Amino acid sequence: MLAARLHLGTDRHLSLDEVPIPEPGPDHVLIKVEAAGVCLSDVHLIDGTLSPLFLKGDVVTLGHEVAGTVHTLGPGVTSAKVGDRVLLQAGELRNGATFTRGVDYDGGWAEYSLARVDTLVPIPDDLPFEQACFIPDAVSTPWAAITATADVRPAEPVGVWGVGGLGAHGIQLLRLAGAAPIIAVDPLPAARERALEFGADLAFDPADPDLRQKIFAATGTGLAAAFDFAGVAAVREQAVICMAPQGRLVLVGLTDKPITITHGTAFSFFQQQLRGHYGSGPEHVDQLVKLQSLKRLDLSRSVSAVVPLADAAKAVHALEAKEGNPIRIVLKP
Repeated sequence: MLAARLHLGTDRHLSLDEVPIPEPGPDHVLIKVEAAGVCLSDVHLIDGTLSPLFLKGDVVTLGHEVAGTVHTLGPGVTSAKVGDRVLLQAGELRNGATFTRGVDYDGGWAEYSLARVDTLVPIPDDLPFEQACFIPDAVSTPWAAITATADVRPAEPVGVWGVGGLGAHGIQLLRLAGAAPIIAVDPLPAARERALEFGADLAFDPADPDLRQKIFAATGTGLAAAFDFAGVAAVREQAVICMAPQGRLVLVGLTDKPITITHGTAFSFFQQQLRGHYGSGPEHVDQLVKLQSLKRLDLSRSVSAVVPLADAAKAVHALEAKEGNPIRIVLKP
């Protein structure tokens, strides 16, 4: 079968390789992949910003956002059947540690992929694979950040920095959670327009010298929660000064740059908080599938392009270069 594989080591690169179709063992099934999302984390794995923590060996098939059908059952598997439409959780627990699909073990940028049966999430017949595949991560990560890490309450004013793959969904989900007003901040005019389309009440340019004053004028007290979906150090410094007393700054976008809080005394005096966030739990994916099945979410606008698996490298470049201001590019074997 064809698989897009990341080769680590001194010559770190992505290549399309012909590899044997894997055979499922006990508690596993073989998935025929129908769609797989291209995430900024994949870009960072390729450029070396991120590296696998638990990978055995130095080659891995990328792809942690995967949907497809059950093709073959492993020995003794009875909780799934051939033909089931499923998405895959982005990882699994092993001896108390989280192993990420497409990072620590082979993922879904391939024609077929192995999955442990407890990572299968059934999806309704009317949910296209191209939309289902990125619920784990692109949608579940902001959902977990909003509902668990930030604990956003109805009518709380919130700010979203970065309206890319995570931030665009974050805005839609914040509206679902009842946050108000929702203020988006992004340097790209097209991203600000998208923010308004997805449910933001206001959208500002971070270069606006009056940004802080405008946020306080819109909220009265500042932001109860500010989300950094961009992973940019300057964003975090800007977001801090826009927060209300006891405001929470939630770091969702990843960066290896230092975290700087310039006005430390004010941060302490106003009892503000800095909260790190990473990924989501299985329950968040289950919640989102239920919400989508009840038509509370519209993920059709999030599919920026569907491209063949053979063009994986082109898709990675398009996402990295923000060609066409993508939310999610989806690979189809």
